[in-house]
Amino acid sequence: MSALLKINNLHIFYGSIEALKGISLEVNEGEIVTVLGANGAGKSTLLRAISGLLPIKKGKIEFEEKELNNVPAFEIVMRGISHVPEGRKVFATLTVEENLNLGAFTDRKNAKLVSERKERVYNLFPILEKRKNQLSGTLSGGEQQMLAIGRGLMSNPRMLLLDEPSLGLAPLLVKQIFKIIYEINSQGIAILLVEQNARKALGIAHRGYILETGNISISGLSPELKNNKKVQEAYLGGAALKKIK
Repeated sequence: MSALLKINNLHIFYGSIEALKGISLEVNEGEIVTVLGANGAGKSTLLRAISGLLPIKKGKIEFEEKELNNVPAFEIVMRGISHVPEGRKVFATLTVEENLNLGAFTDRKNAKLVSERKERVYNLFPILEKRKNQLSGTLSGGEQQMLAIGRGLMSNPRMLLLDEPSLGLAPLLVKQIFKIIYEINSQGIAILLVEQNARKALGIAHRGYILETGNISISGLSPELKNNKKVQEAYLGGAALKKIK
């Protein structure tokens, strides 16, 4: 597999506070890579930097061997990266269909293309088609998360950045969301997954990184991380992870 995303020695600041302290990581074509860590570790900062929402103090981000430093966020979307933020961030006063249309804003003049992409989203999330004329703010939390992911897919990305997709969801919905993430990846879309549910994340990811206070402390294949004592104690309740099917 060739590297789709390369990050080298990335430093990100909020004022005088250094949030990311020279981290380096890669996501290969077709991979799910998860980033685990406690609140405040810098996980969301990493995704925001990749998607052009934060200035890069030092280091380099490359996607398909082209540098993303100082590239506007809308152009990063056009290059093939879509960001699904923490907290869903759906437009509550717009309908489900209107939210999806906004996800395809860069291709809005091609009605046929937009329609085909909506059909793809509805195939993944049949409930959204049933709710397409419903205001997004009236959806359940799980439905809003489905809409947020669906909206991210409307730009036809090569890579999806997912920030805490299971946050605040009931266990059955969490299981459903992770099955859908696996399905999206099986369609050829690489995924960089930020997630606090380490068991679920490592159950579908190929590789992972542990982020602690702006530094990568551990990295490796998912089976290696599942069996790492430090990872078990910090994120898996001290017990080895059984294989998740």
